[in-house]
Amino acid sequence: MRSWEKLPASFQNDSVKKYYEILCHKTVSLAVKRLFDILVALVLTVIALPFMVIIAVWIKCDSKGSVFFLQRRVTTYGRVFRIVKFRTMVTDAEQLGTQVTVGHDSRITRAGRFLRKCRLDELPQLFNVLKGDMSFVGTRPEVERYVERYTDEMRATLLMPAGITSLASIRFKDEEKLLDGVENPDEVYVNEVLPQKMQYNLEYISKFHFLYDMKIMWMTFFAVLQ
Repeated sequence: MRSWEKLPASFQNDSVKKYYEILCHKTVSLAVKRLFDILVALVLTVIALPFMVIIAVWIKCDSKGSVFFLQRRVTTYGRVFRIVKFRTMVTDAEQLGTQVTVGHDSRITRAGRFLRKCRLDELPQLFNVLKGDMSFVGTRPEVERYVERYTDEMRATLLMPAGITSLASIRFKDEEKLLDGVENPDEVYVNEVLPQKMQYNLEYISKFHFLYDMKIMWMTFFAVLQ
């Protein structure tokens, strides 16, 4: 954890300080969390590599474009990084529609629908975990334009690394269906969905403990199976 004085100016408010003080008492759990991330990400990368090669070939055969999707996202202390996923949409999808994905989105490829349903498109994020940009459990990283709309309290979620999964991810696993058919998905997401997701993310920080991370990972596993 950085000292309070070294946090970005936008973080230095009473709403964030409450969560900062909670995490200052969880330094051991934070260290164990990072060690777990490195060890498990290494093992899973070795195991998943053959499957990732197969997925890469499938994506190339299914549609034109790159195998991977790279996008600027925000992680700890507001630092910008490039998240890596398998491409599940047509090339230049962001120029053809909104930043969020809605149900029956015509930009999603045939291979992409299966990969998204099973969350296999997120396998390359193991490399983000190894680099320290992400953790297995934490707030899902948002694009910069959404982070700019954060309230003071929401910025507390950036005290920890972004995560592959979270309580909010589980509760809103059908997010695409919620945004299907709305006139302006971006505005509905920022004004209605995001605040609800942030309540779960802030709850996670309040309850943070390494064993709590393990619980969320198991919950994610069963949510994907369902």
